Amino acid sequence: MSARAKEKVPAPDGRVKHVNEVRLVGRVSQAPEERVLPSGDALWTFRLAVTRAGDQVRSKQTVDALDCAVWAARPRRTIGSWRVGDVVEVTGAVRRRFFRAGGGAASRTEVEVRAARLIRRSGTG
Repeated sequence: MSARAKEKVPAPDGRVKHVNEVRLVGRVSQAPEERVLPSGDALWTFRLAVTRAGDQVRSKQTVDALDCAVWAARPRRTIGSWRVGDVVEVTGAVRRRFFRAGGGAASRTEVEVRAARLIRRSGTG
């Protein structure tokens, strides 16, 4: 069964099953950085630049810069050694995270990374 056909298979209760899965391959454009939140939770963040496919470009923008957040221990260990320019693959889900900021409540949309791997090390650095 193709992936597209699977998407249309109803859940046991008759509703269409929702899917929030992301796979990105791109270049690290902002080095991974560890932050400790007021709650005590550790979080790694980085930015991934992903080139848009030629047939999908409808504007002059040819690259998407996507913020990524890593909570799980295994991918945190992996991304700790990444450098700007490395080509990597990440999988996860799109999340909207709410938090307190200086001016009150704030939110951001990011990719919550569940798995990550280095594809090619940057030639610089």
